[in-house]
Amino acid sequence: MEPTTSPLPDAKSLYRALLARSTEYEGLAFVGVRTTGIFCRLTCSAKKPKQENCEFFGDVRSAMVAGYRACLRCRPLSAHTAPPVVERLVTALEKEPSKRWSGASVRELGVDPSTARRLFRARYGMTFVEFARARRLGQAFRELRGGAPVIEAQQAAEWESGSGFRDAFRKVLGAPPARAKGTAVLHAKWLETPLGPMVAVGDDAGVHLLEFADRRGLEKELLRLRAQRGAAVVPGVTGPLDAVEADVAAYFAGARLSFTAPLAVGGSDFQRAVWRCLSDIPAGTTRTYAEVARAVGRPQAVRAVARAIGSNVLALAIPCHRVVGSDGALTGYAGGLARKQWLLEHEARAAAPAPSA
Repeated sequence: MEPTTSPLPDAKSLYRALLARSTEYEGLAFVGVRTTGIFCRLTCSAKKPKQENCEFFGDVRSAMVAGYRACLRCRPLSAHTAPPVVERLVTALEKEPSKRWSGASVRELGVDPSTARRLFRARYGMTFVEFARARRLGQAFRELRGGAPVIEAQQAAEWESGSGFRDAFRKVLGAPPARAKGTAVLHAKWLETPLGPMVAVGDDAGVHLLEFADRRGLEKELLRLRAQRGAAVVPGVTGPLDAVEADVAAYFAGARLSFTAPLAVGGSDFQRAVWRCLSDIPAGTTRTYAEVARAVGRPQAVRAVARAIGSNVLALAIPCHRVVGSDGALTGYAGGLARKQWLLEHEARAAAPAPSA
């Protein structure tokens, strides 16, 4: 789905975002380069044009109507789909999650290993071989958690060396495999959206985290989650992760604005009370921090309510973006205020009653 145009910031702010390749306006603003006739995402890796040669647009349609054609490098017409090479390798990996991948096996798929390394490092922060190794460890975690002996888990993951398996296990989990049979394992899945990629983390019981990948403090949230659950986080899939992926797709399509995937909600009693209140805010409407404080029976605790809202790690599913300042101003959204504005406008359109015939 293509985001609908919202008022853009001034050109100087957008040009600064372009130079920094900032994700703040991902899916919300595009740049047309007058000297080339091409329009791009602000995150495009192409050489940056001079400011006087830039024209900014709030959606791809406006850029195309103005006569610009889409950049072949950053592909602004695609809704953040992964590069074809990445899609091909991830698909191959999911077909054989226990396979031991190497440069040679990558080359057999018609992919240059150095290209695979570069694209996976840019997208996931690790090379494809490292990504595949983490996926194999995820398989081994499942075997161990099910009571399998260490040697069977090692063989299921097709790890040739027992010592290598134990070393890799320690790096991810911090404990030798023999002591990890009762250890929780969380799986992470990468989700594409029109406003940029999201990361979902969950297990067989529910979704523990759902955040935009560029959220401020995401790394700390993942570390905190690992510590709280005593768990490793590895690439993989579970039923709840598949369900939340369907929820996210339906949300951005405007087909359904509520989530059905099971959520593993942590937090204190007070935080959970605040988050329940957020979930009760109807799509297409907003509440102020003071209104939320009154709703949870703590009218004087506005700041505590704001902190609880800021600690929510289940974006969209627990709609903290529906809370605004006392004057209606958009404040306090870790995913970025431009993204928050788009979400509220999207919900208002999707929740509006259909016009009568």
